[in-house]
Amino acid sequence: MSSVNLPEYTLLSKCELPAEVEEIMIDDERFVTAFKTYRDSVTFTNKRIVFGDSQGLSGKKVEVYSIPYSTINAWSSENAKGIFDVNAEVELWTRAGHLKLKLGKGIDIREIDRLLANAIL
Repeated sequence: MSSVNLPEYTLLSKCELPAEVEEIMIDDERFVTAFKTYRDSVTFTNKRIVFGDSQGLSGKKVEVYSIPYSTINAWSSENAKGIFDVNAEVELWTRAGHLKLKLGKGIDIREIDRLLANAIL
């Protein structure tokens, strides 16, 4: 599989399970948490991370990327502790490529770390 060029996402706040994700979940898949971004969402289930990417001016067309935890080779997290550090970051290295999640103020980076560790390790 060639590397996928995923958009960069900034997680702003927690949100409910997005309808477009609920529609594609399989029988034994459980919703864990979801985050609103500027225009899209990032959802964590017990099996994968689902990225919603709104297309066009109206945003009615949504492209959905699914990254199964089994494809994640490594991840790193960087917390924002300094005066000039606005966002914490999580980077994922997968079989599909590399992607970065920025975490807005109020998003607990250690919660994301624990979620990834529980799903991957």
